[in-house]
Amino acid sequence: MKVTVELDCTPEEARRMMGLPDVGKLNETYVKELSKFLQGASSVEQLQNFTKIIAPMGEAGIKMFSSFLGGAMGGSSSAKKSTSTKKKD
Repeated sequence: MKVTVELDCTPEEARRMMGLPDVGKLNETYVKELSKFLQGASSVEQLQNFTKIIAPMGEAGIKMFSSFLGGAMGGSSSAKKSTSTKKKD
């Protein structure tokens, strides 16, 4: 049996329906403070230090996240390659 439910609601209504907290004010504050910091940064070193602070595991975390995204984007093509390789064996 297949059941399909379609809801027509705004993101705000969906958030409330699922019981998720409203983080709008927190997000506004975060963006405002981040903007202030980035406008005050006078050198590349300050930006690099800030990136290391906010990124989990610093530069390694950023590289890991990039490789994760790259794997997710190319995952379907690698799966096809491995399937075709298995068929030849």
